[in-house]
Amino acid sequence: MSEMQQANNKKRVVVAMSGGVDSSVAAALLVEQGYEVIGMMMRLWSEPASGPAAPANRCCTPDQMADARRVAGLLGIPFYVVDVQDHFRQTVVQFFIDEHADGRTPNPCIECNRQIRFTYLLERALALDADYLATGHYAQVLHTPDGYQLRKGRDEHKDQSYVLHVLDQKKLGKVLFPIGGYTKPEVRELAKKFGLPVASKSESQDLCFLGDGDYRRFLNEYSQKASQPGPIVTRDGEELGQHEGLPFYTIGQRKGLGISASEPLFVLRKDVARNALIVGPKSELGQQTLLARDVNWLNGRPQAPIEAQIKIRYKANGIHGTVVDLGDGRCQVTFHEPVFGVTAGQGAVFYDGDICLGGGIIADGVHGVDETTTAHQTIPSLQLADIQVVT
Repeated sequence: MSEMQQANNKKRVVVAMSGGVDSSVAAALLVEQGYEVIGMMMRLWSEPASGPAAPANRCCTPDQMADARRVAGLLGIPFYVVDVQDHFRQTVVQFFIDEHADGRTPNPCIECNRQIRFTYLLERALALDADYLATGHYAQVLHTPDGYQLRKGRDEHKDQSYVLHVLDQKKLGKVLFPIGGYTKPEVRELAKKFGLPVASKSESQDLCFLGDGDYRRFLNEYSQKASQPGPIVTRDGEELGQHEGLPFYTIGQRKGLGISASEPLFVLRKDVARNALIVGPKSELGQQTLLARDVNWLNGRPQAPIEAQIKIRYKANGIHGTVVDLGDGRCQVTFHEPVFGVTAGQGAVFYDGDICLGGGIIADGVHGVDETTTAHQTIPSLQLADIQVVT
């Protein structure tokens, strides 16, 4: 037995399993390293329906559950299913509905990590006398003399530290990300090495609780405000047409507005009070400041302004700027250059190189730079790629 195995063979770890390759390899690595491993899968809420075609949450379909149970059997570890349907419906799905109704574009994966995976599930793991909760996230935790650091995953294309900025020092000390030091191709090769049947399994980028992946259809059914039509207007109040419902549009969107003008027009903001979609030319889209709420600092609040790279979306590149902590869970970000696509409800996450310093949620009522300034950093409209996937 290796020294690492001797050190770990008394440590108990609960692995959040989904039936995908990432969490399966995470479990296999921990077994190889000598931990006492317990597999646990969450049964999450899905839309109610009848008949054999009833939709299931994409994170816990019957096939996913069967794959996870099969992997656990191959690894020789116990496997449990925890019913989290009601709590998930109340804290994540309702949050998604309410945020859209209030004119914001949320990232429900951040809220799931905050409320479900690293609170509810972590508490269940600790109740089983586990030392750690492990997941298949592409991120890394480093223990330093000054505390725990959350670092980006080695695979820059799969890094998921953005949606993990909600962790704190106590939780960082209780979580493991076994695949954070590997690339996705390496993880698939490890799955083959371990003889796991999920080695070549594909992954979904749809929101897990959408039965068919269509968030517009979902909001139409679950939100009274979603499909309320209203005016499309310029900043000067000129009405150019009608929108089909504010949640169906994103900041920076140009196509699909159903209006004609002498120059391309983009969605600038959503006026929920008037149920109006505000549009304007590209020159009015640039924004150099934002306010973030619900800010979490992983290694303590900075006492002075800091320079950081700020990601305003999961798949966006970091943009250089200055971050000032305002207290009361708020901070102000000033970018060195104006940017496009700052969207209320998305996360603003701060980095020093590969180190995630913390982050918050982009707040409403943020004013940009002079309307005549042209932005230099371009962030495209939200895509499915902006949704975090844990498999």
